[in-house]
Amino acid sequence: MADYFLVLGSDEYADESVSNLKLQKLCYYAQGFSLAIHDRPLFDEAIVAWQHGPVVRELWDVYRANGARGIEKPETWDFSRFAPEDLDVMNEVYEVFGQYSAWKLRDMTHEEPPWKETPINGVIPHDKLRKYFRTRVS
Repeated sequence: MADYFLVLGSDEYADESVSNLKLQKLCYYAQGFSLAIHDRPLFDEAIVAWQHGPVVRELWDVYRANGARGIEKPETWDFSRFAPEDLDVMNEVYEVFGQYSAWKLRDMTHEEPPWKETPINGVIPHDKLRKYFRTRVS
């Protein structure tokens, strides 16, 4: 899923390349909306409440050396393994949230109950994500 966001963010018209911080927030939003809409996660890894918002630790580790720099899109990718409804969620998340800077997304997540109500370094439970994101789906 992260590769998908990196490919979308590499578009020549993108205002900002996708950094690790921004990628984390896009994955958080995609997971939340998938749980709210389809009642299932897009990925198995836990989302943890870190100082700068929700983070998938395994993903953070992969791109940690990048720092705040934009991450290059993968050389090869195959998105055929995604169900059409998952692609719909990811496309919608990128369309709505991809326009914001990494720090704007960070600030947005800090105002949302899943992060605010989870102790720092605690896992944000799926039920908390599902409950909150259902309030955001019309």
